Amino acid sequence: MSSAAVTAPATACAVPPPSPGTSRGTTPPVSRARVNLALFALGMATFGLLFSTQALLPDITAAFSVRADQASWTVSATTLALALAVLPLSALSERLGRRRTMTVSVAAAVTLALAVPFAPDLTTLVALRAAQGVAIAGIPASAVAYLSEELPRRAVVGAVGLFIAGNSVGGMTGRVLSGWVAEGWGWRAGLAAIAALSLVCAAVFALLLPKARNFRPCSIRPGAVLRTVRGHLAQPLLLRLYAIGLLLMAAFSAVYTVIGFRLAEDPFGLSAGLIGSVFLIYLVGTGSSSATGPAVERLGRRGALYVAVTTAVAGLLLTLSGRLAVVLVGLVLVTGGFFLGHAVASSAVGRTVTEGRAQASALYQVAYYTGGSAGGTVGALAYHHARWEGAVALALTALVLTAGITLHATRRAVVAGRAAPGPATAVRTAG
Repeated sequence: MSSAAVTAPATACAVPPPSPGTSRGTTPPVSRARVNLALFALGMATFGLLFSTQALLPDITAAFSVRADQASWTVSATTLALALAVLPLSALSERLGRRRTMTVSVAAAVTLALAVPFAPDLTTLVALRAAQGVAIAGIPASAVAYLSEELPRRAVVGAVGLFIAGNSVGGMTGRVLSGWVAEGWGWRAGLAAIAALSLVCAAVFALLLPKARNFRPCSIRPGAVLRTVRGHLAQPLLLRLYAIGLLLMAAFSAVYTVIGFRLAEDPFGLSAGLIGSVFLIYLVGTGSSSATGPAVERLGRRGALYVAVTTAVAGLLLTLSGRLAVVLVGLVLVTGGFFLGHAVASSAVGRTVTEGRAQASALYQVAYYTGGSAGGTVGALAYHHARWEGAVALALTALVLTAGITLHATRRAVVAGRAAPGPATAVRTAG
């Protein structure tokens, strides 16, 4: 993948250069620390809410007397709704501002989370979760666009990595908390505990995030937005990044949607609390996504993706074991590989595009969460018909396709390098 910047041929609005004293390169270090901490807290709330029912799927299946693939819609409906809503809400952020969009979105998502535990049946639960997906949709693309506008270019990769690290911490904390609370007081209490945790994270975000200094509002012109979207979709580099995000999330979602069912059954027979504790493995994702910046500096974008995919594939193969310790090691590798690959791909979108950043990031989120919805639903069906081996086969297929896309980009870069020789580092750092 080329390291050259991509400029969309048409944009939703023209953002003038920042006024003197507000350039991204002169953002004070204290402000950067506040930005990183605020977005970390927002990431925690986002992933905690988005996948709040995932660790509780065996309990929800039993409570409503439904199949695993039917219960999985409490996750898939949320990610699918997010995928459908993220592009319109990212366009709205061009008018309202990144900070306001994120604040309203997380407030609405938390409000819905407080109602979710009272759902009387599966249909209502799925509907509330879909509404949460729409609310959450205002966060991901706006967050990446905010970081790209407010931080120096070299700091963006690390900041996006920390935001994704917050995703992993939120996902881990929510699942562990809900699992143990559910074991003592039921799955509804587990969902209420996640809502309370997300409320705290949302308050931290609102208090800490500095006002945008470089954002310039613009009118929302659907025609211009569509031209921007078409321009992004005409860029081969962006299409590859979107496909990588979709495939990585499909593999990850397939694994974690059904892992609870496998661990609850023989030969493991774990309780809800112990299954929730398995999600402590998400801490590995915190470390791997936080290390995205150094990994890209050392290996280049494609090199980091190769490491991510290889690590995840090795982990998937280990999860086929009948020994719990080996399965847990496999999940560690799957999680670390996924979060590294996701952080590399998503940060590459923000760094590559010079105009229409919100739309470019939104398109990545559309692909990413479409992959999550498809992976969760198809993974549950695969588990229903072919048990764990079926889910692993599905995830392996997605990862092999990811490696194929990256290999195709590598070959294109080598050919381009031979045709127009330049510094050796230009090929190594390309994505």
